[in-house]
Amino acid sequence: MKLIAGLGNPGTEYAFTRHNMGWMSIDHLVQRQGLGRALEKFRGEFWRWGEAVLLKPLTFMNLSGMSVREAFDFYKMEPEDVLVIYDDLALPYGRLRLRAQGSAGGHNGLASVLGALGTLKVPRLRIGLGNAPGSMVNRVLGHLTPEEREHLPDILDRVEAAVNTWLTLDIQKAMSRVNEPEQE
Repeated sequence: MKLIAGLGNPGTEYAFTRHNMGWMSIDHLVQRQGLGRALEKFRGEFWRWGEAVLLKPLTFMNLSGMSVREAFDFYKMEPEDVLVIYDDLALPYGRLRLRAQGSAGGHNGLASVLGALGTLKVPRLRIGLGNAPGSMVNRVLGHLTPEEREHLPDILDRVEAAVNTWLTLDIQKAMSRVNEPEQE
């Protein structure tokens, strides 16, 4: 069993904010796979998808680890069975980066997951937000611009492909495929 957790914040005020890219990714997978309505389980919204489970923690971003830990324990998983999808200011908008492990890099949601699981060895898929002048909080909690929303379907399609790659290949091969430089 694999767990794919998309990080975000509940509430309509956070819909289509940059910080909810993980949630938008799960919503996209649910819609594309025709998974229907969520079950409320593990302090989040939850779907079964073949040999994987999809999870949107409802604990707010900074407490995402509580939700992920409940699903992790229920399914008796290993850290490498978890894929965390979240936003990253350090990457250009729409760029994806798959990693097998590492620090939270200042992302409080990922820090919560890593702390709850007690390891840095948790695979993650980062979705670039791009950095802009001004407040980091305003950037991540700001709503997508019309131009960013125009590119969102393509980004979410690439996230879906990356998730499928992670599910079917070992992590090193998946990273090689997902992290290829984008063609201009």
